[in-house]
Amino acid sequence: METRRDVFQAIADPTRRAIITIIATQAMTPGAIAQNFNSSRQTISKHIQVLTECQLLEQEQNGREIYYHLNPAKFKDIADFIEPFRQMWDDRFNKLEALMKQQKP
Repeated sequence: METRRDVFQAIADPTRRAIITIIATQAMTPGAIAQNFNSSRQTISKHIQVLTECQLLEQEQNGREIYYHLNPAKFKDIADFIEPFRQMWDDRFNKLEALMKQQKP
């Protein structure tokens, strides 16, 4: 399936982040996912579609049911993108902490 949406656009939505959190521990059907929300199943299915288009979720057919699970490779891509920024901020906070320790109260 061709990626039509930006991954960061997809995870910007709180409902989609919640879906990712729910699916993080086990694969689930759309119906099981939808039971965790006050939205309609169609609304949740649209969110699942966006996450699938971005390749954050993968689907697996098991009999008549379709199960969705996380795509760890795509999440690694996101983590790899974010890592340099995390390191930069860690360095900045460490320098600030060192500076504050040098100052006398």
